[in-house]
Amino acid sequence: MEILDKDLLSIQEVRNLVKKAKEAQVKLSRMSQEQIDKIVKSMAEAAYENAAKLAKMANEETGFGKYEDKIVKNTFASKMLYEAIKDMKTIGIIGENKAERTVDIATPVGVVAGLIPSTNPTSTVIYKAMISIKSGNSIIFSPHPNAKKCILETIKIISEAAIKAGSPEDIILGITNPSLKGTNELMKHKDTKLILATGGEAMVRAAYSSGTPAIGVGPGNGPAFIDKSADIKLAVKRILDSKTFDNGVICASEQSIIVEKSMEDIIVNELKNQGAYFLNEEESEKLSKFILRANGTMNPQIVGKSVEALAKLANLSNVPSYAKVLIARESRVGNDVAYSREKLTPILAFYVEENIESIMQKSREILLNEGAGHTFSMHANDEELVKKFALNMPVSRIIVNAPSALGGIGGATNLSPALTLGCGAIGGSSTSNNVGPLDLLNIKKIAYGVKEIEELRGTNSKVEKSIFDSMDREELINVLVKKIALELC
Repeated sequence: MEILDKDLLSIQEVRNLVKKAKEAQVKLSRMSQEQIDKIVKSMAEAAYENAAKLAKMANEETGFGKYEDKIVKNTFASKMLYEAIKDMKTIGIIGENKAERTVDIATPVGVVAGLIPSTNPTSTVIYKAMISIKSGNSIIFSPHPNAKKCILETIKIISEAAIKAGSPEDIILGITNPSLKGTNELMKHKDTKLILATGGEAMVRAAYSSGTPAIGVGPGNGPAFIDKSADIKLAVKRILDSKTFDNGVICASEQSIIVEKSMEDIIVNELKNQGAYFLNEEESEKLSKFILRANGTMNPQIVGKSVEALAKLANLSNVPSYAKVLIARESRVGNDVAYSREKLTPILAFYVEENIESIMQKSREILLNEGAGHTFSMHANDEELVKKFALNMPVSRIIVNAPSALGGIGGATNLSPALTLGCGAIGGSSTSNNVGPLDLLNIKKIAYGVKEIEELRGTNSKVEKSIFDSMDREELINVLVKKIALELC
């Protein structure tokens, strides 16, 4: 029996998919806003109806997070996202400025490549498909191999719903034989016009170095500052709600808590009262060995795991059954300091600083080590202090008095609902936006003329007058003769 090469099979499949998606997108681009909106609505409804089924599949296949919270994420990516974008103009003429005499025309980019992580597989497919189709693009998904089954099922459900609502076939496709070389073929293919990259740092870097325009996100590593002006009990609740949501796999979730020395005892007691377990020095050392791999990347063994599973992994016998998160005291920051890095699991670092200035400095140090451009959160009722931190934090979003995980994606705040959070130039990203349909468009401009050349030349009349005034009679006559001669020519 002939054995087919997996990489060659994946590469050929990608080429076939791109051809189909390109042809389908041409048909999609001819549709009206009303037709597109009908398709997107059908996709959202199908995803919402299957939210529980897809959440269960994702949880069982990957072993990450919580089934119940994945339902919330699927609902967020379908129903809540739809409500935010349903009235958005994305097809044809989307803006007209009669005073300035300009017209904006939306132009789809074409075929989009959607790279999907294993941490948020089904919700990310729903979200990326909806914003792509809303903006008139087709999309091809490259599934993470560890979440292939649930990703392909999500694609099937929303693709069938789109076709039922009148879309061309093949506007939403997925690689059924995913491989690294197949993904590279998709990213570098001449007919792939944009990459939406969500995943590990290596994948995002590969997207940006592919030669194809890309929107990617860097790692999140947001500190959470609790100020003395905050409602301490509510601040702690929000942080624990956020860090335990889907066992911490959302990249906007808090990775550390940072407090002023004068508030340390009050905040530590409140954290303990609400179910946080502070590791002793020996326990902290044990657990730290499992956070990072030898190459400095996050250990997938800890991702999205419960406190109980983490305790078993590190052989921590004294962790109580009621513990919601594990907290380790830390003072250092660095690539080799595990607790100062991103931890997509219910583990938090705890920093204590002498004053506000040192808190600001430590927060910047944490973010610039990892997480630059992503998210910073703070709990405070001092608006001037919030502005001060916002002006100094190297991030794209500052979440105030909200769970950072749900605030960052636009669930608990009025930020645009999104599961791809741009990190701006400082984070190596092409955008700082919560990515939506308008990020997947080019804008064609109609610009009517408003000035003739005589008016443009007239802008220099004052300059010419001052030069002429400085000349003597003979020089002025010579200049004027030359000027008249040039105009006659």
